[in-house]
Amino acid sequence: RICVITLAEAHPLLQNGKTITSINYQISANCSRLQNKVSGKSKRGAQFLTELAPLCRISSSDGEEYTIYSCIRGRLIEVNENILNNPAILQEKPSTEGYIAVVLPKFEESKSITQGLLTRKEYEEVLLKRLNSSS
Repeated sequence: RICVITLAEAHPLLQNGKTITSINYQISANCSRLQNKVSGKSKRGAQFLTELAPLCRISSSDGEEYTIYSCIRGRLIEVNENILNNPAILQEKPSTEGYIAVVLPKFEESKSITQGLLTRKEYEEVLLKRLNSSS
């Protein structure tokens, strides 16, 4: 029932051979995802995220900055502080050690969320359509 937020295989940071220069969990002057302090069984103190809530900003060597959004409603359980010291693991191991955050969706919503996910085949078809439309 937890959601691990990672970069998609098709994300420009993983496709174009870019180098990540920095990762910033400071979303605004008053909001840092690093200040998220979770405790207890009910995950008290966790920041609540909406689908459009930014999790972090990633800067690359070519000057591009990418905002990574939660894409899911729920409580922010953990951010991966390891990528701050070693941003390369975001590209080397994006679906394991290079995760961005862990989010716990509301129990009532978790079933509808999983039903709305794409299968591997559907995801590949979407990427193929996107590739064909841009060329």
